[in-house]
Amino acid sequence: MVGRYEYELGKAADILVRELFKLKPDETFIITADTESDPRVVDATARAAHSVGAKPMVIWLASPLGVGKAADPMLPIKPLTAALKEADAWVEFNNQWLLYSTPWDIAMEENKKLRYLCLVGMDADMMVRCIGRVDFPTLKEFQTKVVELTRKAKRMRITTPAGTDVSFENDPSRPILLEVGYADTPGAHFMSGQIGWSPIFETINGIIVFDGSLSPPLGLLKEPVKLHVRESKIVKIEGGKEAIEFEAWLKSFNDPNMFYMAHVCYGFHPNAKLTGAILEDERVWGCTEWGIGNVGPMLAPPKGRPAKSHTDGICLNSSVWLDDVQLLDKGKVVHPELIELAKKLGKA
Repeated sequence: MVGRYEYELGKAADILVRELFKLKPDETFIITADTESDPRVVDATARAAHSVGAKPMVIWLASPLGVGKAADPMLPIKPLTAALKEADAWVEFNNQWLLYSTPWDIAMEENKKLRYLCLVGMDADMMVRCIGRVDFPTLKEFQTKVVELTRKAKRMRITTPAGTDVSFENDPSRPILLEVGYADTPGAHFMSGQIGWSPIFETINGIIVFDGSLSPPLGLLKEPVKLHVRESKIVKIEGGKEAIEFEAWLKSFNDPNMFYMAHVCYGFHPNAKLTGAILEDERVWGCTEWGIGNVGPMLAPPKGRPAKSHTDGICLNSSVWLDDVQLLDKGKVVHPELIELAKKLGKA
């Protein structure tokens, strides 16, 4: 009997290695996963890499009890780092992600040829929808236009029906990460459908209400978690049981930097759904996402702002203003320069 999405998954894996990575014969291609990862995704990707003549190397790990730097004590840091320092390309399917861990930091710093693609927590269903059924050229054109408009904005405001009302200023010298899904150049890359940057930290003020997911430590939210933010610092957390759990998790690191906002992102993937997997949640069309804690130099050069871990929260159905021009209205694209491209992506 044929398994669910057996054929479609093969096509998605083929797009991943041929179109997005542009893998070449004899390249070393590392696939990392942990015991919470979907083995169908790992196997399909290894098969596709082998079929183009590359040399896939699959590294399975026990699932750490944390992500980023919090995963370090449970990782085989030296052998993992040694392998990553020599690879040509690396796709990460770990559920407890290595992104921002010590092996990730060293590999990205010392292996200048490495092409890394973050697909943490990906399962077969997500891979078929978010890689196998995407109009990548149109999505890239749409996202590139959004970046152009955002880069010109000096001051921004975001609101949501759940109560978010936050404003901040942008630093034109800071990079805006345009994540279009391609990993065909050296450096860190992420799944398509997201645009992220770090505003001027001390200008971030207002209320941020997460009503989608918050991961780690909570995943899908049953009730909103409300943050009061002053000059980038979380000064108060309100809500029910999950808000209490989240605040306790932040305090558990005994690191004041875990209470600072790290970055903001748009979600613009036409096929993303709110599932509890942060890779997909933060790309739900029309959401905004806030990172908290560690932020690297790729967003806040030259040194970023280190913290012991990192978390991301989702604000659904966002309204966004770039200076005085509205980009989104409750998750719907309203900017005149973007409406037609949004329609072409099926998001009228």
